[in-house]
Amino acid sequence: MGTAARSGFDADALRRGIEGHTAATLLSLYADDAEIRVVDRNSQPSHPTVLHGRDEISAMLDDVYSRDMTHKLEQCVVDGDHVAFSESCEYSDGVRVLSESMLTLRDGKITEQTLIQAWDE
Repeated sequence: MGTAARSGFDADALRRGIEGHTAATLLSLYADDAEIRVVDRNSQPSHPTVLHGRDEISAMLDDVYSRDMTHKLEQCVVDGDHVAFSESCEYSDGVRVLSESMLTLRDGKITEQTLIQAWDE
């Protein structure tokens, strides 16, 4: 995994951010006006949860990284101004989460993310 020259996106920073223990590195990859759409059991495709801007994204990431769980970047593909990646997570009680994301970039920063996630029940 590496960095795509055209996009300026740092895939290694994405790995460090996802697998780190705080949200700061991951948050630094987002543009100020970024938007995340989350689709899961609670937020169906016709009514996704939508986060606007770094403040809302920061609140979500801070919540996620405050939990007793591990995060692993499984795969990442960078193609120009688009990035796709798979992430697996596990809570301390063994519950697992899998997510897939598609990103759109501007000047190497994430401007849009669609996140689809599922977890053990």
